[in-house]
Amino acid sequence: MPHIHLETRINAPIERCFDLARSIDLHKLSTGNTQEEAIAGTISGLIGLNETVTWRAKHFRVWQKLTSKITEFERPHFFVDEMLQGAFKSIYHKHQFRQEGDVIIMTDDFHFESPLGILGNIANKLVLTNYLTNLLTERNKMIKEFAETERWREVVKNY
Repeated sequence: MPHIHLETRINAPIERCFDLARSIDLHKLSTGNTQEEAIAGTISGLIGLNETVTWRAKHFRVWQKLTSKITEFERPHFFVDEMLQGAFKSIYHKHQFRQEGDVIIMTDDFHFESPLGILGNIANKLVLTNYLTNLLTERNKMIKEFAETERWREVVKNY
């Protein structure tokens, strides 16, 4: 099962970083290239424990749907989202936040399994791992940008 591990250093309060990472509205902004839209479940605001969201997006010129659920949640230290339905066999994404001095280390551990056995494994190596790493990296850049400026107020309204 492929594993993507990313660490992003952010100069902002841990609670702000945590909430931006679970913001449906920020996620939509960070995935403009795929025209991602939340169409069911929690479709705006902050997603929480046991809540689901269904995304509709265009990947590789094909419209796809993916439903995920927040299965673990401890604000402001970590949360986990897991795929319930979608094109993959499975997705498990753990988001962790720890403070080191004045900096927050936001860590993504993203595990995914493709369908189609050996063909899926080949697709993972040739395309999917890099594609998903780029999506997560772009999302993290936007979280950092919003957290370190006043832009966070555009998508997190509960402060």
